[in-house]
Amino acid sequence: MWEYTEKVRDFFLHPKNIGEIENPDAVGEVGSIVCGDALKLYLKIDRGTDKITDARFQTFGCASAIASSSALTELIKGKTIDEALKVANTDIAEYLGGLPREKMHCSVMGREALEAAVANYRGEKLPEVEEGGIVCQCYGITDVKIRRVVQENNLHTAEDVTNFTKAGGGCGGCIPEIEKIIKEVWAERVVEEVAAPKKRLTNIQKIGMIQDIIEREIRPLLQSDGGDVELVDVDGNKVMVALKGVCRECVMANITAKNIEKKLKDLVSEELVVEAE
Repeated sequence: MWEYTEKVRDFFLHPKNIGEIENPDAVGEVGSIVCGDALKLYLKIDRGTDKITDARFQTFGCASAIASSSALTELIKGKTIDEALKVANTDIAEYLGGLPREKMHCSVMGREALEAAVANYRGEKLPEVEEGGIVCQCYGITDVKIRRVVQENNLHTAEDVTNFTKAGGGCGGCIPEIEKIIKEVWAERVVEEVAAPKKRLTNIQKIGMIQDIIEREIRPLLQSDGGDVELVDVDGNKVMVALKGVCRECVMANITAKNIEKKLKDLVSEELVVEAE
């Protein structure tokens, strides 16, 4: 059984902004009742300022889908379209105090409904609809969507992709293709980072990059195995970290620290040295 936060329960039991908007300026519809989740988002927009004056939704789905849709409407009301588009699916989950990882696809669905509504308002087509090839036949998930969600949420396993998109959660026949896409995405990222010219970093830039890489690239991998790491301090080129969970008592702790050091050397500076507590 999944553990829901108090805010998720509240937004499920007492959803905000549920229902239709009469004569909406934009409508975004994603998902399918056949697939188990569907969301229709209605927006009222001030055409002079592009500000969203009202947002309402109808959804067919679980408690997380209702709570995520409700949270989305609360987050975007009062924002301009461009400001609203900066709301990521992780912002929706964070607003709710967190979602079970198996239910993160509900926050992704909310973000997609917003993009669809904005495209509808602007008379545009979504690239995913035009270009994406279907990878998961069970849920109609495209390669474009999988690539984007992998990049935006730092996903590294097929199970992660299932949690965030539902792809692979039916018959499982597409899992090899999902794993192939994941490898391609991160191989492309490595090539881009290696090809990027190295610039001299200020101390603030260096610390920010180290923190970002630890949070985005390193911690999720360790957490998936019951471990964790925390950045303690940066003194010049010396990076001090604290290993947590199973990593702390593991006989391979020194190797883990060296792997962290290698990643930071590759992506930040070759001069960095990692020391683990």
